[in-house]
Amino acid sequence: MARSFSARAAEIELSVHLTRYYMYQQIGSAIGHRLQGSILGISGIENFYPWIDRAASRLVDIQYPAVDMQKLPFGAEEFDVVISDQVLSHLPNPFLAIHEAFRVLKKGGLGIHTAAAWNPILNYPGDYLRFTPQGLRALCPEGIEMLQCSSWGNRVAMIIMLIRDPFFRFMQIPDSSGIRHWLATYNDDRYPIHSWMVARKRDAGP
Repeated sequence: MARSFSARAAEIELSVHLTRYYMYQQIGSAIGHRLQGSILGISGIENFYPWIDRAASRLVDIQYPAVDMQKLPFGAEEFDVVISDQVLSHLPNPFLAIHEAFRVLKKGGLGIHTAAAWNPILNYPGDYLRFTPQGLRALCPEGIEMLQCSSWGNRVAMIIMLIRDPFFRFMQIPDSSGIRHWLATYNDDRYPIHSWMVARKRDAGP
């Protein structure tokens, strides 16, 4: 029997932040199938490899700021999937960036975007904004079906980040019970650290 997409999250390399463990699990559940076709990844597509059928896909891997998400050098409706991982906070105009991401996405395609909700300042290549799920929804253009828009965080994780960051974020996460697993999966939406959305670009109506 095929493993669930949640189980695939455990296969992600240990370099993935403890603070993103739950996020990638939830995104995998929202996707619900292997991603195929033409896939654009903006700064972090490797974190989504467990959900990509790489033999049946054409991956375009770009990095911000070398390629500006606010002005993508691609044609309209060129990709089946567009992913950006922790890019939006580093953009002076994330509204424009999300509109660009959906512009290059085919009708019926998936847009997957993650963002910081609460994090220490990272000044390269700039650090402008933080996003709650409500903030991510506000960025989206019309014609988008939101499949999942959520966040992860809790006050314990916030306190530990204040005491010992960035070491805390790179802790290994056992795929079993235990304090680290509990901490990585316990979620209190009043204290978000990361937020994300999975959205489909609707087909044109009649």
